[in-house]
Amino acid sequence: MIFAEFCIREESVQWHKSLTTERVAARPRLPGVRLVPGDGKVTINGREMAEYFGLKTLELIVRQPLNLTETVDKYDVIANVAGGGASGQAGAIRHGITRALIEMDAELRPCTQEGRLRYA
Repeated sequence: MIFAEFCIREESVQWHKSLTTERVAARPRLPGVRLVPGDGKVTINGREMAEYFGLKTLELIVRQPLNLTETVDKYDVIANVAGGGASGQAGAIRHGITRALIEMDAELRPCTQEGRLRYA
């Protein structure tokens, strides 16, 4: 069961929410970022986050929206990204997680704004 999924695309796709972005060169690929009920596991392009990035700072960037909203242990994150560097990809995933969390629960918006995660 997928709770929320957010995808950044240049053109509209009927079954996905879409928008254009110039903020980052790295963009999530279809299906983008998905949040599913789980225990906090993050999978990027089919690999564990620690294996994919290898840097704790990038892992902190990806987990930042989950930490701010205190939902780390509630959802697993499945992300597909392409383009840009590792830092840009981490930022794109963070943005997708933030948007998916707000789409699921609008009451989380103030938490993300305090952490300055709402951009675009």
